[in-house]
Amino acid sequence: MKPETAAAISLLSADAVRQRAHRLLAIGLEDGLPNFGVDLAWLGGAADLVVETTRNAYPNLEVPFHSRWRHFVVGRDDRWAAIETATPWRDTAERARAAFDLAITSVLLDAGAGPRWSYRDAATGTQVGRSEGLALASLAMFADGALAARPGSPLRADATVLETLTSDALRRQFQASDANPLAGLEGRAALLRRLGAAVAASPEIFARADAPRPGGMFDHLAALAGGRSIAAPVVLSELLRHLGAIWPSRLELDGIPLGDCWRHPAMTTGDATSQLVPLHKLSQWLAYSLIEPLQAAGIEVTDIDGLTGLAEYRNGGLFIDTGVLTLRDPREAEREHDVGSALVVEWRGLTIALLDRLVDIVRQRLHKDAQSFPLARILQGGTWAAGRAIARERRADGSPPIRVISDGTVF
Repeated sequence: MKPETAAAISLLSADAVRQRAHRLLAIGLEDGLPNFGVDLAWLGGAADLVVETTRNAYPNLEVPFHSRWRHFVVGRDDRWAAIETATPWRDTAERARAAFDLAITSVLLDAGAGPRWSYRDAATGTQVGRSEGLALASLAMFADGALAARPGSPLRADATVLETLTSDALRRQFQASDANPLAGLEGRAALLRRLGAAVAASPEIFARADAPRPGGMFDHLAALAGGRSIAAPVVLSELLRHLGAIWPSRLELDGIPLGDCWRHPAMTTGDATSQLVPLHKLSQWLAYSLIEPLQAAGIEVTDIDGLTGLAEYRNGGLFIDTGVLTLRDPREAEREHDVGSALVVEWRGLTIALLDRLVDIVRQRLHKDAQSFPLARILQGGTWAAGRAIARERRADGSPPIRVISDGTVF
């Protein structure tokens, strides 16, 4: 293997995300970053907010994993569970493929919706915005068979349909309009088309037991698991390896797409990966969301803490709004920033490393250990909700403290 190829592959892992995030934090603690100052004295206050938020939401501390499945629950109504229970599956593998189809397409549609968009939920008549609204819209689209090629078999996402999905079709499904604008709509539709193309191009991965569909990834992972167990970081690496081609044209190394990976001047190394910071937010969100379908199919998922926290604006906003991170130039909070800017990359990398620091404090205060309370539970309990809550306290529209230009494919 060429050195450049090995270098590229090394960035397609949770371990690379964690290592480089902690390098950024180390530089920040030496006051060496261009955009943010770091003050760990405020981390205890952030942990207190996460603990309070977790106890309020889950008084018995029985916290589920952070995953897309939580967003399909409205009150006590678990929409996907109801559909799943009512469907006469042929076997557990067919059920798992459908769950994979739903999780993959829904997560890829889950980048920030923008503050003005909302979805009218037909079951309740309420308007639901942001990630929860996107989840309900994507579930309705999936359940209606909008991604299926076979009449009478709606609960699937076929590559042939995904490849031809238009922006207008997505606009209708998500109720988007000039009066109800969905950020990055064109980017979302293009992402699903590229998903269809990538799936169709790799039948050895996605069509082992059926026509090409994202859910075919279940059969691939089940084969790697030998029907018994698989490590969560392996799930992520396989997603990055086999779905890397779906991301918009960004950085490549030796012809290998690096996905959610960006440049930052402080991340210097002695090889071809110098200045590169992998983050893989949506891919890790997807890896977390595939854990439960794998478990339901009888496959144990190990080393869940091998995945990292998610480099998105709620987790990141928590650290700014609690004072752990401060902008060197406060005027930057009033500007819009490209997702590939050094400021945003720095913020996102620091978020991942600070989450690792935060979870230790949260566990101590909840009297839990890493085995019983992995990072996936703290994210759910947790950091994401605390970041949203403090954003609402600080800003009338609940927006994040940093304004990021979204193309619908990052966060």
